[in-house]
Amino acid sequence: MDLPAYLAALRPDFEAALAAHLPPATEWPARLHAAMRYSVEGGGKRLRPVLCLASAEAVGGPRRAAMLPALALEYLHTYTLIHDDLPAMDNDDLRRGRPATHKAFGEANAILAGDALLTLAFELLARAPAPAPYPPGQLALELATAAGSRGVVGGQCEDLAAEGDAPDPERLAAIHAHKTGRLIRAACRMGGIAGGAVAAQLAALTVYGEQLGLAFQITDDVLNVTSSPAELGKAVGSDAARRKQTYVALYGLEASRVHARALAAEARAALPPLGPRAAPLAALADYAVTRTA
Repeated sequence: MDLPAYLAALRPDFEAALAAHLPPATEWPARLHAAMRYSVEGGGKRLRPVLCLASAEAVGGPRRAAMLPALALEYLHTYTLIHDDLPAMDNDDLRRGRPATHKAFGEANAILAGDALLTLAFELLARAPAPAPYPPGQLALELATAAGSRGVVGGQCEDLAAEGDAPDPERLAAIHAHKTGRLIRAACRMGGIAGGAVAAQLAALTVYGEQLGLAFQITDDVLNVTSSPAELGKAVGSDAARRKQTYVALYGLEASRVHARALAAEARAALPPLGPRAAPLAALADYAVTRTA
């Protein structure tokens, strides 16, 4: 599977749609819309939307069926990054190799840009009812469940609360599963649902997404120690400085790498029910733990 070629084929249509569904930077209120576009168009891996599109294809659906859910995922993910970087949260000044949104537009506008992107995500899902036999609102339900207090927001809350405390394996697993894992699992499930997955296919995507989400976050923990700001596009060493709960802090670098690779293997092992159309998902599992940024 030539993953770079696959991603290169996906990117033009997705990036064009991502820009097209954002308000113009000149539309009133222009500074807010400029902040939204700055945050979304700053690059990034686009992992969650790629997983959504690839999951739709893996169950035999057309890629276009998952485009609005994929856009919603990226808008919502960008909102989480804007808010994570705020002084009241992780207090990071750099994101994707350039000033974080609150540094470029001010803290108040950054908060509002995040709020607006979160709202835009659900506006798009309101236009994208799930196909039968799923309830029409299933896609919105998937994202809302993954993003709220039982998902990303809850994980961020506990991540902040745990700073400085002694490493705790159960607490760490819960933080990573909620802060990162829930949204990655939702991306896979939303793509499958949009593509018309049957029960066995959706179950396979769910297991795949759960394992991949944790593997991805453990690799992030490793890169925060081993990478550089130039490679990563954001601060490194910040987890240790804030005494965050991470796999590296608890288990060390090499054990963390081993665990991430094992989880990626478990993710790939969930894919056989999807057949050869799941080759991009298998390649993405490998990428999640071999990437350098």
